[in-house]
Amino acid sequence: MAQKPKVDPQVGRLGYLQALVSEFQETESQDAKEQVLANLANFAYDPSNYQYLRQLQVLDLFLDSLSEENETLVEFAIGGLCNLCADKANKEHILQAGGIPLIINCLSSPNEETVLSAVTTLMYLSLSGPGSHPELTALPVVQCMLRFSLSANTRLRNLAQIFLEDVCSPSQVAEAHRWGVHSALGIPLPKD
Repeated sequence: MAQKPKVDPQVGRLGYLQALVSEFQETESQDAKEQVLANLANFAYDPSNYQYLRQLQVLDLFLDSLSEENETLVEFAIGGLCNLCADKANKEHILQAGGIPLIINCLSSPNEETVLSAVTTLMYLSLSGPGSHPELTALPVVQCMLRFSLSANTRLRNLAQIFLEDVCSPSQVAEAHRWGVHSALGIPLPKD
């Protein structure tokens, strides 16, 4: 377990978050990285931290971590992005930084929580306006959601159904049905 960063109580929230970011960047321990990223993802849930997290480039740290081989880091990174993307400025940063393909890649994770956070994040990102980011509803993504909508996993099935109803147009869903749900990027269902 990583030690709690040593922060002067007078430094406050920004100092504490800076200490977490520094620890993540400096540590060689995978366990410490996981713990720190989990903490940052939890801090991302509180809107009063958004400004600090943007200032410390934590959104980029989360986006970079989506490419890690360590599934736990990916889980915490997509969870942090999911927590942050309800905010307009954070959403714009994720979109401008090219985050959509990285998030779509998380749909093929064997980790259930990673997939659930990825679907939710894509739904939040779609709120920037219909048609503004067509890659959110590209045919392989819609096919993937159709496949997830057939899952025995209730949470995944329900999220996928909401995505199909709220994010996709009926014509996009119909086209995905025509092409068949079996060609969805070769995306396996996550393990329960």
